Amino acid sequence: MTPPPSPAVEGGAAAAAAGHGGRERHVLLFPLPYQGHINPMLRLAGVLRARGFAVTVFHTHFNAPDAARHPEHRFVAVPDGMSGRPPPVSVGDVVKHIRALNAACEAAFRDRLAGVLAEYSRDAVACLVADAHLLRMVEVARRLAVPTLVLRTGSAACFASFLAYPLLCERGYLPSSSQLDMPVSELPPYRVRDLMHIGMDGHELMCELLACAVAAVKLSSGLILNTFDALEAHELAKLRRDLAVPVFDIGPIHRFSPAADGSLLHQDRSCLAWLDAQAAESVLYVSFGSLASMGARELVETAWGIAGSGVPFLWVVRPGLVRGCAAPGEPTRLLLPEGFEAATRRRGVVVAWAPQEEVLRHRAVGGFWTHSGWNSTTESLAEGVPMLCRPSFGDQMGNARYVEHVWKAGFEVGGELERGAVEAAIRRLMAESDGGEMRARARELKKAAAECTGKPGSSEMAIVKMVTHMLSL
Repeated sequence: MTPPPSPAVEGGAAAAAAGHGGRERHVLLFPLPYQGHINPMLRLAGVLRARGFAVTVFHTHFNAPDAARHPEHRFVAVPDGMSGRPPPVSVGDVVKHIRALNAACEAAFRDRLAGVLAEYSRDAVACLVADAHLLRMVEVARRLAVPTLVLRTGSAACFASFLAYPLLCERGYLPSSSQLDMPVSELPPYRVRDLMHIGMDGHELMCELLACAVAAVKLSSGLILNTFDALEAHELAKLRRDLAVPVFDIGPIHRFSPAADGSLLHQDRSCLAWLDAQAAESVLYVSFGSLASMGARELVETAWGIAGSGVPFLWVVRPGLVRGCAAPGEPTRLLLPEGFEAATRRRGVVVAWAPQEEVLRHRAVGGFWTHSGWNSTTESLAEGVPMLCRPSFGDQMGNARYVEHVWKAGFEVGGELERGAVEAAIRRLMAESDGGEMRARARELKKAAAECTGKPGSSEMAIVKMVTHMLSL
């Protein structure tokens, strides 16, 4: 079958593919189309570009990145058949969406990949780097003789739990347990509640999702992780024992590629000027990420807890944060309880989305109330900011567990949200002695992250090894 004509270049970097007398090698990337997966993949693109590769990014129409922000890369759209479908809302919807995307994109990606190979020549393509949740794309690349590495956007500990999942189910931890606080002896410090699960009805779906991610890694020529040795030395060593492919811990990846902007939402940068006027380490930054949601009552209790704490705050209330909101695109101030704005005037700012890395780096920020997504966790630790953790789904429970019980750089705000408990938690982090100890520990991890990403740090050396490995495939 003759490959189709190569897709149109969306980014404006067509010349990059033919630069340096044709000697340039190409790396192809395919991120999972969710904010927390697009960001690290585009960071990786920046890392590879800085080391001499030309980069081509395949992407779905769903949550397509803005190619105009990345003129140094080429972007190739892969039809996903998802137009007209409502975006996923629940965790179960997300898992089903990932499975549907794999099926819908397989044939189209095969055609697009064949076209790119015909244009560049196979020898010019070093490899494909695919998200761990895109097994079908890994299989397509394998059939077309393209070596593949896999980027897993979570922690080493989380992927270790993927590997152990069948055994944990066999031993009765899942799918149903009445002892959610029971320790998982095979994966300390996890408890049952910290494992990835979506209940009895979704258990088979979750098993399939994790098994596919494991299969993708085992089919690949290497696993790339956005973590660093000083943070997860034990977990990385275990993965290297358990896997037959090399593991490259190249994080925190945003420290190597700070300019990559993969945000799917408009960032309100006016909050940075407000932070400039605040005292050092006085502000609590509150953001629950791009997918997590809360009920209307939880929002009200959170709001009055923040108000009652007396602590200056910057709060991200993004469109879609509140479940059941009739108009998810309406101004954020309309979602907040009556009287909140007056009670917190001149003490806080509410925005729809913020430039998070710059916020966490700002001298005024002294704490971060987070959903405990992995990107947010590593960004906070890399800037020495301690955390209040309110995990919602996926790997977030495990991340929060590590923040509190291993790295000791924060603590979980568990149970039903109630304004008095919220107020007490904020004051504990921002003003009390054990909050100060967490801040000191976060600063230690900031220093460790800087050492790992410096020369000759472990993450810098891992990137050198990864690039050498890519060129040898």
